Amino acid sequence: MATPSRSPERVVTRDPDATRQAILRAATTEFAQHGLAGARVDRIAERAGVNKRMLYYYFGQKEGLFLAVLEGAYQRIREEEHTLNLARVEPTEAIRRLIAFTWDYYIAHPEFLTLLNTENLYRARHLRKSARVRSLHSPFVATIAEVLERGRRAGVFRAGVDPVQLYISIAGLSYFYLSNNSTLSTIFDRDLMSAKAKVERLSHMTDLVLGYLVRD
Repeated sequence: MATPSRSPERVVTRDPDATRQAILRAATTEFAQHGLAGARVDRIAERAGVNKRMLYYYFGQKEGLFLAVLEGAYQRIREEEHTLNLARVEPTEAIRRLIAFTWDYYIAHPEFLTLLNTENLYRARHLRKSARVRSLHSPFVATIAEVLERGRRAGVFRAGVDPVQLYISIAGLSYFYLSNNSTLSTIFDRDLMSAKAKVERLSHMTDLVLGYLVRD
């Protein structure tokens, strides 16, 4: 007699880490599509192939899962930024890499912007509970500060640049353009997401940031 097939839940729950990751992937999609208020635990559990009791077991209520998704989203971008090796290239090249990476990452991961938009609606209520997110950002800020200091010592960059302000400016130049693409494209009657427009935007952002940083 044939052995009965096992349910997806029983297969997944043999590996707690695999279960958590399956839930987080499903939740990321759900929150990105529907926001926190519109997300449904039943849909997340179904997409992850687990019983929703497992979701509550690992993450508590829906808001706990949303925080875990946010933490995961920040961890992924910080980990990928680490591969840029900003500390090992000359300062101007490091800034160019950071601008290009930020732009390309936001384009490739629109769910990241959507999750941030949702959390800003809640005035970062969930992120305030996370010590993990702050610990992810401290080394990143230190890396930018080191790049700026090397540039200053070499006589290439101006002095007194705040690394946090600089990164917010770099992120904002990409974030606003992409988050408001639909309205901006309509207002200016221009396809701002065409291949040509995206190349022009990256060039413009790079010129703006380096125009501020680089000494005459």
